[in-house]
Amino acid sequence: MRAAIFAEEVFPLLPESLHPARVHDALAPTGDSMKILTVQHATTYRYSEPVQFGEHRLMIRPRDSHDLRLLRSELTLSPPATVRWLHDVFGNSVALAQFADPAPELKVVSILTLERYALNRPVFPVAPEAATYPFVYSNNDRTDLGRLLEQHHPDPKGGLAEWAQQFVPEKGVDTVGVLATMNAAIKRNFTYAAREAEGVQSPLETLERGSGSCRDFALLLIEAVRCLGFGARFVSGYLYDPVLDGPAEDSMQGAGATHAWAEIYLPGAGWVEYDPTNGVVAGENLIRVAVTRDPSQAIPVEGTFIGEAASFVAMDVQVTVTKGSKPPPL
Repeated sequence: MRAAIFAEEVFPLLPESLHPARVHDALAPTGDSMKILTVQHATTYRYSEPVQFGEHRLMIRPRDSHDLRLLRSELTLSPPATVRWLHDVFGNSVALAQFADPAPELKVVSILTLERYALNRPVFPVAPEAATYPFVYSNNDRTDLGRLLEQHHPDPKGGLAEWAQQFVPEKGVDTVGVLATMNAAIKRNFTYAAREAEGVQSPLETLERGSGSCRDFALLLIEAVRCLGFGARFVSGYLYDPVLDGPAEDSMQGAGATHAWAEIYLPGAGWVEYDPTNGVVAGENLIRVAVTRDPSQAIPVEGTFIGEAASFVAMDVQVTVTKGSKPPPL
């Protein structure tokens, strides 16, 4: 049995001048491009016998913003569940699902249709006082950034700090250039390896292995720029790869699954997206769902079950992101 918990959200018919899409278009920054994308995310857990499910926490619904507008969303759970929505400490939209009946399979299917706006070219009006590195955040910014300025992983021998310092060989270098070069260096010098296992490598592990997943690369960049005094946070979401919809020049790494990248705070420009897996800055193909201080706080689907550990058989995750408003069949 399948039960639609969070039904389709569509805009009611309104006069043309008052329709939300018209208002949004009027407010969209001049020179931005827009595309309509559909995301289908299906997670399936299989067991050898019926098990009782504990509460599950879902972070699969993006927030509306000036660069991303959610047109429609649908969440389907099997077995049926009672769903409660809340905003976490970061303002992310979170669903908590309570299941009443045991089952040998749990399936979570989310379908999103959204508008993604992006600049035709990255334009960062960085405040003059932050245009060159090093700079100092204002007292208010430092207070509000808080732990986003702090390293979260041990670096006892300074290996990560040494790696980060190579990108600022002297004072007075261009701030945007420093970050773009570091972002590109991860793409160029590390090997991407998709990993189904839970968790994230520490930055030192990624440096030592020279390889990692998108989560690992995002955390490496975040911790490296924190070494240099930048405020940074982890982003979880999806990646649209134009190659999947037809001929395109370059394929994106990380499509076909949930994706992760970093945001770095620059005075005057605000939070700027950096995707080290693809060496992209402010990429229009990134679909932001959740922003957190640490990767452990941005797990898309998380929960428990009551039963023998050996009864767990497998987990399968399928993600498709396509251009247009119709999802492909699962």
